[in-house]
Amino acid sequence: MIIIHANIKVKARFREIFLEEARLVTKPSQAESGNISYHYYGDSEDANSFIFVEKWKDEQAIGRHEETPHFKRFIKAVEPIVSEPIHAELFESSLKN
Repeated sequence: MIIIHANIKVKARFREIFLEEARLVTKPSQAESGNISYHYYGDSEDANSFIFVEKWKDEQAIGRHEETPHFKRFIKAVEPIVSEPIHAELFESSLKN
């Protein structure tokens, strides 16, 4: 399993636009084959900072996700409204029962 933490800071005047775009990308991403979970959260101390926490079955699932129309639309929509580059971290995990 691969876990992604994608940190996004948006310009204050675009916060509501970002939230709408985040809502639009979340549902179809959660429905993708290979997705385990896909959520975003706001920072309690910075109203314009967000983190997407994603869990994917493998790298192939992430690759397919990055080619979907909803992901491409999201990236295109948020690029001009972020206040700094998106920072993504990937972690590999193995589940043990």
